[in-house]
Amino acid sequence: MRAAIYESYGTPEVLEIKNVELPSIKDDDRVLIRVHNASVNAFDYLHRKGYLPTRLQNGLTKPKTLLLGLDVSGTVEAVGKNVHKFKVGDHVFGSCLGSHAEYVCPRQSLLSLMPKNTTFAEAAAVPCAAQTALQALRDVAQIKQGQSVLIYGASGGVGHFAVQLARYFGADVTAVCSTSNLQWVKDLGAHYVIDYTKENFADNGKKYDVILDAVGKRTFFSCLRSLTEKGVYITEHLLYPKYHPIQLMISPLISKKKAKVHLAKPTDRDLDFLRGLMEEEIIKPVIEKCYPLDQIVEAHRHVESGRTKGKIVLETN
Repeated sequence: MRAAIYESYGTPEVLEIKNVELPSIKDDDRVLIRVHNASVNAFDYLHRKGYLPTRLQNGLTKPKTLLLGLDVSGTVEAVGKNVHKFKVGDHVFGSCLGSHAEYVCPRQSLLSLMPKNTTFAEAAAVPCAAQTALQALRDVAQIKQGQSVLIYGASGGVGHFAVQLARYFGADVTAVCSTSNLQWVKDLGAHYVIDYTKENFADNGKKYDVILDAVGKRTFFSCLRSLTEKGVYITEHLLYPKYHPIQLMISPLISKKKAKVHLAKPTDRDLDFLRGLMEEEIIKPVIEKCYPLDQIVEAHRHVESGRTKGKIVLETN
């Protein structure tokens, strides 16, 4: 099968399309999927670049795992004997390492049936980003109806799902993004929008129960005065980890305000929940561009620019 692989760390040009061995169902709970679409996440370019925290897991001098990709949508080609949720021919979506390829073989616990009203491309845009937003708001922040929530980086992959989910949970939503994205982010459900190129939200005197930094560009300390007395700041740990140990250690010492670091834990339960919201048209992915697998280098450049409108998706079949 064809797959995008990288055999050394570096710029997007280290990525190559090569023929590799087709995955097989070695475990009884795995599902063989013919991949239609996969998305590109920060996870992918950070691993490709050889960002230090990823090297500690994936090899200090060269990558141990050559295939990237976290999100997948496609058609079930075969199932293990203990697979009970899916059958051959089902359209599924979910989480799977190595999805930038024509076939993958994930565990059934990381998959869900595709929403009936979405395309393969839309389904592939959901798993990592939407689960990150969902778990950050519901589990980490324990969001409550009527709370004030600010989403920083609201036009990105995680951010645009966070806006929709915060609105669904009944929060008062403020979205921070650039000028060109203000209107469509507001259309997603944000009550208020702030153009970060013209205004620093930390200077406006307003307080928020939850601040979700969806792009890792802020710190707990820069958001401290914008949090309510028991407010919580949440970010992802992959992006700027040098700040996070300090934030976690100091935050309980200086106030009741909390700093939390969150990375999504894929589950079929959350995928099923998100599928329901999509079928009810409560949330919808925004896809800026869909690249063919042969243009994986361009797709990585796009995501790494940090200026993605929603999600970037690959078409593999």
